[in-house]
Amino acid sequence: MNIQQQFNLIGSEIGYWFVSANGRLWLPNGEVPVGCAKELGFTNQRAQPIGEWNGQVAWLICHDMKNAMSSIRSLLDSSDLSLFNMAGRAVQLSEFYRSHKYCGYCGHEMYISSTEWCCMCAHCKERYYPQISPSIIVAIRHQNKILLAKHVRHNKDNLYTVLAGFTEIGETMETAVEREVFEESKLKIKNVRYIGSQPWPFPNSLMMAYLADYDSGEIIVDKNELVEANWYHYTQLPKIPEYGTIARRLIEETIALCREYDELGQN
Repeated sequence: MNIQQQFNLIGSEIGYWFVSANGRLWLPNGEVPVGCAKELGFTNQRAQPIGEWNGQVAWLICHDMKNAMSSIRSLLDSSDLSLFNMAGRAVQLSEFYRSHKYCGYCGHEMYISSTEWCCMCAHCKERYYPQISPSIIVAIRHQNKILLAKHVRHNKDNLYTVLAGFTEIGETMETAVEREVFEESKLKIKNVRYIGSQPWPFPNSLMMAYLADYDSGEIIVDKNELVEANWYHYTQLPKIPEYGTIARRLIEETIALCREYDELGQN
């Protein structure tokens, strides 16, 4: 895409306004504001076009509006996940710019490139790019049941979901799937297959999603990561992630396989 540098708005600019600070986004009335910069009070604010959404320019303003600054999780409910993805780009870029004002090599002030997503040092010429951390997420089926776990971070919400974790240096994604499952549950899996991916800007992940089948072992959870984990019949599920998340998609696809197992009596 045509990447442009930040500049001061003159007030006549029109588009969708992604105003972000501290990992949050300005969502007045729960929506990304659209309209003229002057009407929204953005004249002389520093802004950067970061793409296009719904036929209009998507603008990034790195600024804390104090009120109505929210997590972008609410945008997962949108019928068009491209809005969530654009909001994720805005939040991640805002955090990237905030944390890369000075060069980590020589300490001099940096500037934003006008040709790619990076910050550049005019002194030592070093370039810094936004960090994207690859991670895996996997749903595991055993006959007509799915493995669901309550993660420590979800204990208060009583939410159950599939297993996930970050890849490590020197791993393939498939190796990471097998390692994370064993570390968190002591289960061995087989038939690992890739399903899809989802940008996950909390703060900077790219989730690579997989399905797998149970191979062997008894559940022993890693108490540092999980509160509990169990096999659940697809008709008796606990509270699971909302629609729009890659976790929910994996659960729905596993439910379909569980139903097929019951109907056909096959693995």
